[in-house]
Amino acid sequence: MSRHSLSSVVLGMMLLTEPVLAQSPAAPAAPAAPAAPARLPDVALPPALDRVLRDYERAWRAGDAAALASLFTEDGFVLQSNRPPVRGRAAIRAAYEGNAGGPLQLRALAFATEGTSGYIIGAYGYGNSSVDIGKFTLTLRRAPGGPWLIVSDMDNMNAPPRQR
Repeated sequence: MSRHSLSSVVLGMMLLTEPVLAQSPAAPAAPAAPAAPARLPDVALPPALDRVLRDYERAWRAGDAAALASLFTEDGFVLQSNRPPVRGRAAIRAAYEGNAGGPLQLRALAFATEGTSGYIIGAYGYGNSSVDIGKFTLTLRRAPGGPWLIVSDMDNMNAPPRQR
Protein backbone atom coordinates (compact mmCIF):
# COMPACT_ATOMS: atom_id res chain seq x y z
CA MET A 1 0.00 0.00 0.00
CA SER A 2 1.43 3.38 -0.93
CA ARG A 3 1.94 6.17 1.58
CA HIS A 4 -0.79 8.17 -0.12
CA SER A 5 -3.29 5.31 0.17
CA LEU A 6 -2.39 4.68 3.82
CA SER A 7 -2.86 8.38 4.62
CA SER A 8 -6.26 8.34 2.94
CA VAL A 9 -7.36 5.29 4.93
CA VAL A 10 -6.22 6.83 8.26
CA LEU A 11 -7.91 10.15 7.43
CA GLY A 12 -11.10 8.34 6.43
CA MET A 13 -11.14 6.38 9.72
CA MET A 14 -10.67 9.59 11.69
CA LEU A 15 -13.56 11.25 9.86
CA LEU A 16 -15.82 8.29 10.52
CA THR A 17 -15.01 8.06 14.23
CA GLU A 18 -15.02 11.80 14.95
CA PRO A 19 -18.81 12.06 15.31
CA VAL A 20 -18.77 9.15 17.76
CA LEU A 21 -15.96 10.66 19.81
CA ALA A 22 -17.48 14.14 19.71
CA GLN A 23 -20.79 13.03 21.16
CA SER A 24 -20.99 13.89 24.80
CA PRO A 25 -22.56 11.43 27.16
CA ALA A 26 -25.57 12.41 29.18
CA ALA A 27 -24.67 14.73 32.01
CA PRO A 28 -23.98 12.78 35.19
CA ALA A 29 -26.32 13.21 38.10
CA ALA A 30 -25.29 15.89 40.55
CA PRO A 31 -23.18 14.39 43.33
CA ALA A 32 -24.79 14.11 46.71
CA ALA A 33 -23.64 16.68 49.23
CA PRO A 34 -20.77 15.25 51.26
CA ALA A 35 -21.62 14.31 54.78
CA ALA A 36 -20.13 16.54 57.42
CA PRO A 37 -16.96 14.94 58.72
CA ALA A 38 -17.15 13.56 62.19
CA ARG A 39 -15.62 15.77 64.86
CA LEU A 40 -12.20 14.40 65.73
CA PRO A 41 -11.85 13.51 69.41
CA ASP A 42 -9.81 15.56 71.85
CA VAL A 43 -6.60 14.18 73.31
CA ALA A 44 -5.44 14.92 76.83
CA LEU A 45 -2.22 16.92 76.93
CA PRO A 46 0.48 16.66 79.57
CA PRO A 47 0.22 19.65 81.95
CA ALA A 48 3.23 21.48 80.48
CA LEU A 49 1.66 21.42 76.99
CA ASP A 50 -1.87 22.10 78.21
CA ARG A 51 -0.52 25.24 79.89
CA VAL A 52 0.42 26.61 76.44
CA LEU A 53 -3.18 26.29 75.21
CA ARG A 54 -4.77 27.65 78.39
CA ASP A 55 -2.35 30.62 78.54
CA TYR A 56 -3.10 31.34 74.89
CA GLU A 57 -6.86 31.26 75.56
CA ARG A 58 -6.52 33.55 78.60
CA ALA A 59 -4.38 36.09 76.76
CA TRP A 60 -6.66 36.00 73.69
CA ARG A 61 -9.84 36.45 75.75
CA ALA A 62 -8.28 39.42 77.56
CA GLY A 63 -7.18 40.96 74.25
CA ASP A 64 -3.64 41.04 75.70
CA ALA A 65 -1.30 41.14 72.69
CA ALA A 66 1.79 41.42 74.93
CA ALA A 67 0.82 38.26 76.84
CA LEU A 68 0.17 36.43 73.56
CA ALA A 69 3.55 37.47 72.16
CA SER A 70 5.28 36.32 75.36
CA LEU A 71 4.11 32.75 74.62
CA PHE A 72 6.36 32.71 71.53
CA THR A 73 10.10 32.29 71.13
CA GLU A 74 11.97 35.51 70.28
CA ASP A 75 12.07 34.44 66.63
CA GLY A 76 8.60 32.86 66.56
CA PHE A 77 6.16 32.97 63.64
CA VAL A 78 2.43 33.59 63.26
CA LEU A 79 1.09 32.10 60.02
CA GLN A 80 -2.55 33.04 59.53
CA SER A 81 -4.84 32.50 56.56
CA ASN A 82 -4.88 35.27 53.97
CA ARG A 83 -2.11 37.25 55.71
CA PRO A 84 1.65 37.40 55.27
CA PRO A 85 3.85 35.63 57.83
CA VAL A 86 4.78 37.55 60.96
CA ARG A 87 8.10 36.90 62.71
CA GLY A 88 9.45 37.92 66.12
CA ARG A 89 7.76 38.87 69.37
CA ALA A 90 7.49 42.57 68.55
CA ALA A 91 5.84 41.86 65.19
CA ILE A 92 3.59 39.22 66.77
CA ARG A 93 2.48 41.69 69.40
CA ALA A 94 1.75 44.30 66.72
CA ALA A 95 -0.19 41.72 64.66
CA TYR A 96 -2.38 40.82 67.63
CA GLU A 97 -2.98 44.43 68.80
CA GLY A 98 -6.67 45.07 68.38
CA ASN A 99 -7.30 41.62 66.86
CA ALA A 100 -7.37 39.45 69.96
CA GLY A 101 -10.44 39.10 72.13
CA GLY A 102 -13.44 36.85 72.45
CA PRO A 103 -14.25 33.49 74.03
CA LEU A 104 -11.65 31.38 72.20
CA GLN A 105 -11.77 27.63 72.87
CA LEU A 106 -8.72 25.52 71.93
CA ARG A 107 -8.67 21.74 71.92
CA ALA A 108 -5.89 19.33 71.11
CA LEU A 109 -6.25 16.60 68.47
CA ALA A 110 -2.67 15.27 68.57
CA PHE A 111 0.72 16.09 70.05
CA ALA A 112 4.25 14.83 70.38
CA THR A 113 7.44 15.91 72.09
CA GLU A 114 11.01 14.74 71.93
CA GLY A 115 13.70 16.44 73.92
CA THR A 116 13.30 20.19 73.47
CA SER A 117 10.94 20.09 70.44
CA GLY A 118 7.27 19.32 70.11
CA TYR A 119 3.99 20.14 68.45
CA ILE A 120 0.27 20.35 69.10
CA ILE A 121 -2.32 19.90 66.37
CA GLY A 122 -5.70 21.23 67.34
CA ALA A 123 -9.00 22.82 66.53
CA TYR A 124 -10.64 26.00 67.73
CA GLY A 125 -14.02 27.57 68.15
CA TYR A 126 -15.65 30.37 70.11
CA GLY A 127 -18.02 30.40 73.03
CA ASN A 128 -19.79 27.27 74.17
CA SER A 129 -20.34 25.95 70.65
CA SER A 130 -19.12 22.44 69.94
CA VAL A 131 -18.49 23.43 66.30
CA ASP A 132 -14.86 23.86 65.28
CA ILE A 133 -14.47 26.86 63.01
CA GLY A 134 -10.78 26.30 62.36
CA LYS A 135 -7.67 24.26 63.02
CA PHE A 136 -4.08 24.98 64.01
CA THR A 137 -0.63 23.60 64.51
CA LEU A 138 1.69 24.89 67.18
CA THR A 139 5.36 24.02 66.80
CA LEU A 140 7.04 24.19 70.21
CA ARG A 141 10.51 24.48 71.66
CA ARG A 142 11.92 24.80 75.15
CA ALA A 143 15.23 25.21 76.84
CA PRO A 144 16.05 22.14 78.95
CA GLY A 145 13.81 22.34 82.02
CA GLY A 146 12.14 25.54 80.74
CA PRO A 147 8.57 26.18 79.65
CA TRP A 148 7.33 25.28 76.20
CA LEU A 149 7.24 28.29 73.87
CA ILE A 150 5.60 28.59 70.47
CA VAL A 151 7.96 28.62 67.49
CA SER A 152 5.14 28.79 64.97
CA ASP A 153 1.39 29.15 65.14
CA MET A 154 -0.32 28.24 61.86
CA ASP A 155 -4.08 28.39 61.69
CA ASN A 156 -6.85 28.54 59.16
CA MET A 157 -10.60 28.41 58.98
CA ASN A 158 -12.58 25.29 58.13
CA ALA A 159 -14.74 27.17 55.60
CA PRO A 160 -13.56 29.30 52.70
CA PRO A 161 -13.61 33.06 53.27
CA ARG A 162 -16.84 34.80 52.35
CA GLN A 163 -16.86 36.69 49.08
CA ARG A 164 -17.27 40.44 49.44
